[in-house]
Amino acid sequence: MRISTLQAFNNGVQGLQRNYANAIRTQEQISTGNRILTPADDPVASVRLLQLEQQQNVLTQHKENLNAADNSLVQEESVLQSVNTVLIRVQELAVEAGNGALAPEQRKAIAAELREREDELLGLMNTKNARGEYLFSGFQGKAEPFVRNADGTYSYQGDEGQRKLEIASSLSVPISDNGKKVFQDVINAGRLDAVVAAQPGSTLRASTPLVQDEVAFSGTPRFPDGGVDVVFGNPDANSYEVFAAGTTTPALATGAMDDKPDASDKLVFRGVVINFDGAPATGDTVTVTSDPNRQKQGALDTIANLRRSLEESPATPEGNLQVRDAVAQAMTNLSHASVTVDGTRGDIGARRNIIESTLTSNEDTALANKSVQAELRELDYPEALSRLSFQTLILEAAQQSYVKISGLNLFNKL
Repeated sequence: MRISTLQAFNNGVQGLQRNYANAIRTQEQISTGNRILTPADDPVASVRLLQLEQQQNVLTQHKENLNAADNSLVQEESVLQSVNTVLIRVQELAVEAGNGALAPEQRKAIAAELREREDELLGLMNTKNARGEYLFSGFQGKAEPFVRNADGTYSYQGDEGQRKLEIASSLSVPISDNGKKVFQDVINAGRLDAVVAAQPGSTLRASTPLVQDEVAFSGTPRFPDGGVDVVFGNPDANSYEVFAAGTTTPALATGAMDDKPDASDKLVFRGVVINFDGAPATGDTVTVTSDPNRQKQGALDTIANLRRSLEESPATPEGNLQVRDAVAQAMTNLSHASVTVDGTRGDIGARRNIIESTLTSNEDTALANKSVQAELRELDYPEALSRLSFQTLILEAAQQSYVKISGLNLFNKL
């Protein structure tokens, strides 16, 4: 085979360049610690590494969301704990106010503290988070959730939304609760009305009916949807019968009042409690009906109603009875409010448990991810150093042989 001088020269240079490139590539692998410098080094592993990096980015974002969600729930739980403390104190004040021997000045002193607790509770319900958004306004983070109206009642200005964060693939956790659900949608024990149709000579008085047993009220048999009539006179004026409203048979319950002067008697019927005062006459009828507009009552309105009763009720027997009824209704409603708040705190605890377990799973997945990445990307140093030594030896041999071969030409014989 005939080989020209130029061809021999080019072959030698190409061989030197190839051997030099191999040695340089190995040296770069050693200096970076990576086996794969370009996708061409290992296309399959390169694709897998790209997928793992994308997964790692998602895990990092989920971890940030997990921390943000937990911080939000911790703040909400702390606020609800403070709310519960206020409700407990208000219940203690309500018990004090129920003492019939209190003077008007003592009632007003209790009402003064109730006003302060009312303002404190309003401030807690309008708490903001670190981003300046209201905790309990639903999706309306910039809208103040609770406002005091001109007549002293309270309104909820937020919506019923619940903000969520994605903490894992196909898993989102609520990070807030709207104020309507937590503070406004509280079952109102005083959602019934009692109207007395008295006969001449009667001094019968009926208190505001209270639903003190929700299970009995809505169970089987349940309290009639249309209400009831309590009719006095069979067999005497102090005896009464309970009928479904608008009917005269059959009697659903019977009872009798104590005939002692100034005695107060209690009717308990399917979860509803009514106090009767005074002396009834034959033919007296007490009609008890439900008011659909008062099925729920917020905690703030409950406290405000009790406070106004203590402030405005006159120092008379009738005023004392009004305070007694207001205290009884407030105690039951405050108990309902505490149950609702505690239920929300229980939900928060369950969400935080999910966050904790998801965070652990996230960290385990990230650790396994990094381990696989290391296996695919990182360099085997002993193998690389041996390979570099071998490539260096080849390069040196090629250089020396090139020097000798390049000198073999006809010009040296001229």
